[in-house]
Amino acid sequence: MIGISEIRAAAERIADHVVRTPTVRSPGLSAFLGVPVTAKLELLQRTGSFKARGATAKLLSLTEAERAAGVVAVSGGNHGIALAHMAAALHIKATVVMSRTAPKRSTDLVEASGASLRLTDGMAEAFALTERLRAEGLTLVHPFDDEVVIAGQGTVGLEFAEDAQDAAEGDAGEVTDVLVSIGGGGLIAGVAAAFKALRPEVRVWGVETEGATCMSEALAAGGPVTVDLSSIVTTLSAPSASRLTYDHVSALVEDVLVVPDAEAVRGVLDLAEHAKVWAEPAAGCLLPAARQVVERVGEGARLGLVVCGGNTTPADIAEWTRRFGL
Repeated sequence: MIGISEIRAAAERIADHVVRTPTVRSPGLSAFLGVPVTAKLELLQRTGSFKARGATAKLLSLTEAERAAGVVAVSGGNHGIALAHMAAALHIKATVVMSRTAPKRSTDLVEASGASLRLTDGMAEAFALTERLRAEGLTLVHPFDDEVVIAGQGTVGLEFAEDAQDAAEGDAGEVTDVLVSIGGGGLIAGVAAAFKALRPEVRVWGVETEGATCMSEALAAGGPVTVDLSSIVTTLSAPSASRLTYDHVSALVEDVLVVPDAEAVRGVLDLAEHAKVWAEPAAGCLLPAARQVVERVGEGARLGLVVCGGNTTPADIAEWTRRFGL
């Protein structure tokens, strides 16, 4: 299990390379959801998502031999963008493996950073190709099954736990419930580890979209299982959780909530309207899940939302809006 000492060490290691993103009270979301809401705006991070933290932590931990071999990563979008960008900054050759279903903006940003892009027919095939490239000698930077990466992502929770009280206003009080999106589980594992060490009374909730439910199915099965992927939210589409992330979620997370893709897209529109931020569906799914949390814990809830990324285009949102009749 990742401890607060590892997260603090990661924070110190990456401090000169990443942004300490704002933690702010959102009057618009508070009015919209009917309870006080504080948002950690990780979409303002370098490369547009929290992924820069874990990627940087891992790259800075590599030996000279590992750096010289070059790195490889599999990604639904944001991890690949982050790795390509941060590897270029550190003069490390990177290969990124993505599914052809990944957003074009993501693949364009990977190539623009100078990384070698490899495309496959699906995420399961992408993970398989990544393992083959690792066997051929490249150094793996896994998106979630890595203690160093999780500690890096945990710096989101470290900052949130430290800053949330300052962000609260009036009689809003401190957050009682924090919602975090789940792909393979690296972000929520790190965030939950930080909160349970610093603010153990805070409940942490995971959120998945239908068709990308590796963690909720793992919890139901008692361990990681392979799932079929059909969600439009490619940044959450891991074919399975890892034992490492499963162990953290099963021990530290209150529950994992699942919402339809259409509600995740509606959440993007609601975040734009009420919070004035341009987020991706991986963050939009938090809003319908937030309503579920309020129903379960009552009107005394004071919510914290980790707005994990904003790497989506107006064309993407327009297409999904039409598809779902929104």
